[in-house]
Amino acid sequence: MAASPSALRLALVQVASSTVPAENRDRLGSLAVGEADLVVLPEYFQRDAGAPEEPLGQDAEPLDGPFVSALVERAGAQGGTWVAGMLERGDEPSRPFNTLVAVDAEGLRAVYRKIHLYDSFGLRESDRLAAGHPTPTVLDVGGLRLGLMTCYDLRFPELGRALSRLGADLLVVPSAWVAGPRKVRHWRTLATARAIENLAYVAAVGQPGPRYTGHTMLVDPRGDVLAEEGDAGAAVVECEVSKTVVDTAREENPSLLNRRDDIAWG
Repeated sequence: MAASPSALRLALVQVASSTVPAENRDRLGSLAVGEADLVVLPEYFQRDAGAPEEPLGQDAEPLDGPFVSALVERAGAQGGTWVAGMLERGDEPSRPFNTLVAVDAEGLRAVYRKIHLYDSFGLRESDRLAAGHPTPTVLDVGGLRLGLMTCYDLRFPELGRALSRLGADLLVVPSAWVAGPRKVRHWRTLATARAIENLAYVAAVGQPGPRYTGHTMLVDPRGDVLAEEGDAGAAVVECEVSKTVVDTAREENPSLLNRRDDIAWG
């Protein structure tokens, strides 16, 4: 997949993770991601969330632990920037952070700790995890600015808008979107909405069924779905994003410039 000028090559990896961290580290070496500039793995890649009552603290790791080290090593061997979800050890041993790390061959580039914990549809992520500080996280890769979100964050337009204000051209959303009635429709609708309202690409990367919804997808700044997987099985979605497309979409529809910042929304 040869990238066009001003473009970034993406590999969106839809894969099921194990509840055994060593197995997921080993899986890094076998992922076929082509010549991607940016590789995105799902939420909880380092260690799947497991059963709702299952404690997670025992498998949490520091940012200089074995998972991040293995991810940096893989990025060094393959090239590009890699984003993946992990359980990060925090101040409370029994309640780690649900964290995204972005790394390249040089090491850790960015860290985002999930803000919105999944206390919904009968589940309570906050019983097992601690929420991160509500600070938007961006990083620059290949001429585009990436904004990091995790799964349930997709339901909160405020975070997408905060990332947009920081110049995000691409919202990267690693997820383990739990399957259920209407959940695929919610996933597709919300990913598309975040793209349209922020005039940005959305790369929404999920773990597959049957537990999760899959449907890893790339939406462009006009709201067109450029690539999408189904719900079952492992897959790698190879696609491309372009700063030129972002700029053109924002010229066509200058809604970010038309936004009223003088209104007290409450």
